[in-house]
Amino acid sequence: MLVRYFGPGLVLLFAVSQAFRDVYFAHVFQGVDVFAVVLLAFSISAIVFGAVALLRAPAEFATMRTEWWAMLWMNATTALAWISYFYSLKHLQPSIVNTLHSGVGPLTVIVLSALGLHIAQPSRVRRAEYVCYAGLAGSLAFLWWVVLAGHSGLRVNDLTVNLTALALLIVSGASITVSLLLSKRLNDRGVGPDSVTAGRYILIILVALAAVLLGDTRTGIASLHEWTVLAVAATILIVLPLYSLQVGIARTAPLTAHVIRSLGPVCVFALELVDGRIAYSTLTLLGIALYSFFSVTGNLVRGWGDVAIAERPMLSERA
Repeated sequence: MLVRYFGPGLVLLFAVSQAFRDVYFAHVFQGVDVFAVVLLAFSISAIVFGAVALLRAPAEFATMRTEWWAMLWMNATTALAWISYFYSLKHLQPSIVNTLHSGVGPLTVIVLSALGLHIAQPSRVRRAEYVCYAGLAGSLAFLWWVVLAGHSGLRVNDLTVNLTALALLIVSGASITVSLLLSKRLNDRGVGPDSVTAGRYILIILVALAAVLLGDTRTGIASLHEWTVLAVAATILIVLPLYSLQVGIARTAPLTAHVIRSLGPVCVFALELVDGRIAYSTLTLLGIALYSFFSVTGNLVRGWGDVAIAERPMLSERA
């Protein structure tokens, strides 16, 4: 019984860890270049898990070469997702960033399913779930209005920047969803989480390295001590949670994983109140509460449906 919930539990652990990641790095990004953090975090991830994969399952790299197109698109969508996400995190309230990014995930799966595009194993969507996802989409639209009308916990400094950041969250949410579906496809073909984690960040590392070396922006990191602190924070708040998500994705149905992953914004909202830049916003809380209601309801509907399907063969055998 516990094995059944191991994958979803790891995805839930990732959702909770997002609160600490987003609040911490939203503060860090006010003085540190985004690409410096990206380079640090994902280089650590690729090196550590690349070494683990070479020791535990070197044959999986051969499978990854045969799935080169999936690897290419997984790298492209991963890079696009994280760069867009961190840009938005620098300019918007963390809980809103997390909500919009996470909420786009289930909606992307729904759209792909409606178009007949099944990157990983398809998952049936029930009629009641469509109602929940319509409500979820409405809550995301409400949060857009909260930001653009200046009612969020952060003061609107530049409407154009905020609008760009909001649009990039659609890009980031859709891109990371496609990336995770591609990683699920690789898992189904026998490639483990270690190998996938080692190979999915190559492009974003190259982009960040070029930005740091060739860009005009200072990194904002002045000493070895600061580099070390950021490396530890990146490992604990980015690398390890992403690995737990990767393992969880490998053991969880795609739509279920994305619905669970969308539960993190409530934790982010509670934790971000310690950030002196952010004021309490009732409208932001309302938007997140609506989002969470539809997200949790959709998750329950899916769970009840999965249980009913699992019990049908048993009932047939008894009959």
